[in-house]
Amino acid sequence: MAYRKVNADQRTQGHSQYLDNDDLQATTLELEWDMEKELEEPGFDHFRLDGTVDHHSGNSQNTNIDLEPIQPSASPKGRFQRLQEDPDYVSHYTRPAPKSNRCNFCRIFKLFCTVLTLFIFGILIGYYAHKKCPPSPTPSEPSDPHFYHEILKEIKAENIQQIFRDLIQLPRKEEDTDIAMKLLVQWTSCGLEDVQLVNYSVLLDLPSSSSNTLTLKNSGECFYPSGQKCYRETKKLHSQDLLYSYAAYSAKGTLEAEVIDVQYGTVEDLVLIQAMTNVTNKIALLKLGQSPLLYKLSLLEEAGFGGVLLYVDPCDLPKTQNLSDKAFMVSLNKGGDPSTPGYPSIDGNYRQNRSNLTSLLVQPISALLAKRLISLPEDRSKSDGCIPLKLPVTEKRIISLNIQTVPTYKTISNVIGYLKGSTFPDRYVIVGSHHNSVDGYSGQEWASSTAVITALIQALMLKVKRGWRPDRTIVFCSWGGTSFGNIGSYEWAEDLKKVLQRNVVAYVSLHNPVRGNSSLHPVASPSLQQLATERQSLTCLGKMKCPGSNVSSVQMQGDSDYFINHLGVPTVQFSYEDIKTLESPSFLFEAVFPAHHRVTEELDPLFNLHETIAKLTGEVTLQIASEPVLPFNALDIALEVQNSLKGDQLDTRQLLAMASRLRDSAELFQSDEMRPANDPKERAPIRVRMLNDVLQGLEKNFLVQQAPPGFYRNILYRLDEKMSQFSVLLEALEHCKLHQSNESLQAALSKVLNSINSAQVYFKAGLDVFETAFAGKK
Repeated sequence: MAYRKVNADQRTQGHSQYLDNDDLQATTLELEWDMEKELEEPGFDHFRLDGTVDHHSGNSQNTNIDLEPIQPSASPKGRFQRLQEDPDYVSHYTRPAPKSNRCNFCRIFKLFCTVLTLFIFGILIGYYAHKKCPPSPTPSEPSDPHFYHEILKEIKAENIQQIFRDLIQLPRKEEDTDIAMKLLVQWTSCGLEDVQLVNYSVLLDLPSSSSNTLTLKNSGECFYPSGQKCYRETKKLHSQDLLYSYAAYSAKGTLEAEVIDVQYGTVEDLVLIQAMTNVTNKIALLKLGQSPLLYKLSLLEEAGFGGVLLYVDPCDLPKTQNLSDKAFMVSLNKGGDPSTPGYPSIDGNYRQNRSNLTSLLVQPISALLAKRLISLPEDRSKSDGCIPLKLPVTEKRIISLNIQTVPTYKTISNVIGYLKGSTFPDRYVIVGSHHNSVDGYSGQEWASSTAVITALIQALMLKVKRGWRPDRTIVFCSWGGTSFGNIGSYEWAEDLKKVLQRNVVAYVSLHNPVRGNSSLHPVASPSLQQLATERQSLTCLGKMKCPGSNVSSVQMQGDSDYFINHLGVPTVQFSYEDIKTLESPSFLFEAVFPAHHRVTEELDPLFNLHETIAKLTGEVTLQIASEPVLPFNALDIALEVQNSLKGDQLDTRQLLAMASRLRDSAELFQSDEMRPANDPKERAPIRVRMLNDVLQGLEKNFLVQQAPPGFYRNILYRLDEKMSQFSVLLEALEHCKLHQSNESLQAALSKVLNSINSAQVYFKAGLDVFETAFAGKK
């Protein structure tokens, strides 16, 4: 009520001053009015407005003052003319001067006391309100080098280890949904506000009750994929290793045919083999690695093969991994639920009958069984190194291959948790891990991934409880169905495709963070390479040394697939690898081997590597989520394009000219728009939002409509570190050797040219928008 009292006092004082002025004016009627001077009198117009408002509002609190003569605002002739025309006007207000002085003093004293009381009262209210109320969310301070450290220092190796041990003790017989529900409870207990369980009914290709078999025709010997003989007692054993040694979504049935050794199944290998023999309906003996499995199978299917025996050459594996007697599992699914290709598996959607994704009968076998087929002795050690496996040309092997799997609809679950942003809540930074695998396979990897993301959530939520929030929303995801073709991430992204296309700014992957213990292996989009390099250098300067290779843009395993290839989202991933693995043929990770119980703790017994990965991932996530301007480097994309066109295998002059224009536009964009926006004085909200929108959509220009099987649609990613040019161009060049035609090469050149031109136009359009929007403000 203090406001009403002060307002009334002010109105009373205003009226009294007006009356006192009239008393003074009444003693000197003979003086002439200076109307212009009076109109310029300070505060006069304001007073007249107050008098008018009080009059029209019907306020009758000051009834002790006779307001009837105060009608200047209602006069059509104006206040001053009314006073001059009415000589009797002054007679109503004649008062002695001393009384006016005493009243003025009283009014001033009352006003002073009122203001002083309100001032003291306001200080007390503000003090206690600030003391009792929780602090309001404060924006991050990207300029403070210790800001991220303060958040991430809560991540401890022993905490990650405890989370990991709790996870691996969960019964492995539980369904995917049961494990996901436990994660939901755990994330909620960490303080994450909005955690959801998202279920999809999808088509999985599961092993039957008996294992697949391979029988040698000349001897009649029967073998399981691991190399064990088909004794009657082992048939009843139903070992998980036996049952899950298969290729999901392979063709089913029995095939009796000759085995043809195609080595790694490259174009050169196939040209050589086809020149020597007819391969129609034969069974290819194929090594995993060097190129995507789906691509090699497409070449074999096109050549006319009927079946494939797939194995990993021991010479391609680190010496520390003795997997010669282990078969493995692979998925032939390129992504998502096969029964709903390109659209989500929700109730009411049409289901296609696609249990077989290839016409080939594909069976993974152990290296031990491959040696028996080749008729080589068990011990082939050589003093100067390993001898790669190869079937002698003169040898002829006929086998009978029997494959039986069961297509089954199962429910897979994703756990999705949101940490809402304070400034741009409609912009998402997604952090993804996976929480389940095939029974008995990779039992440690999912727990390692989940433990790291859970520790990161705990650290961030401690800061949130103290009032902090990131600028952008961070979405934590634990995916289901990863081993069958990244099904959980595909279905969720297809379900929310329109929203994610508009809102996702980056994907940070935590897929199998510790695969070795000798080398840190960062992989990032070209626009995020600089950020990943900086974070790697800063984080690794501490107690934990983490030597690693340069940050590269190569195809990576895991659930980042959809975000890279369908949404064009910049992506980054940190993981530890063995140096031997990095030097080995790529794409060996497509084989899912059975893992014994303590493999993760043997690789990282103190969980220091896990802590490093968690802090690297957390720092990159925080910087993307909290920097006013997205930390993407536009120029690095243009430089990556130019580097990918080097070499003398192709005539790329037209492409190089277009790439040069792209670089010019990128340099202009970086200097004219990005650098000024990094100055706090230039960070007008609309300017920052426009700039981030341009940066967010850069990589979408490099999505081609169709790519060879297993190749990324985002052409900025190469197959591996050994490859320096665009993968789609090199594949098309190889394909020409197989078909004696350059049609596929011309099509690939057009795809690359269109992508570069689209990016250059995109940059130019962005510059034009800024120039138009801010032309009048410069």
